Amino acid sequence: MQQTPRDVLGRYRRAILDKNADALADLYADDAVHEIPFRFPGMPARYEGREQVRAAYRAIWGASPVRPEEIRDVVTHETADPEVIVAEQVVAGLVPATGDSFAVPGVLVLRVRDGLITHVRDYMDALAATQALDRTA
Repeated sequence: MQQTPRDVLGRYRRAILDKNADALADLYADDAVHEIPFRFPGMPARYEGREQVRAAYRAIWGASPVRPEEIRDVVTHETADPEVIVAEQVVAGLVPATGDSFAVPGVLVLRVRDGLITHVRDYMDALAATQALDRTA
């Protein structure tokens, strides 16, 4: 059975919680685009293709000591376009070295075709993400 955008969103969130770059990348079409309009220092504006997503998230998650523990679904919007879903969410977790918690709000706009992500616009709170990373020292 074909994966719906809501199904793919659930798997996307699971990959984030597991910090599993392979599981995340496998959700993307070969030629997918992942855009990050509000990025924090060192973050590119976009990733092009499944393998660039895989390599980037391996590097990001491999270097990051933060541990996401929960993704709070603020609200998920179905749209008039059956390929598009919009998720308002908060990624919350722990900085193990300090015991500090963090919460990074954001909005994901996912386009899913034939069960694979073809386009993402990932609007995360860059200041909250930067502050979480700053607390790792």
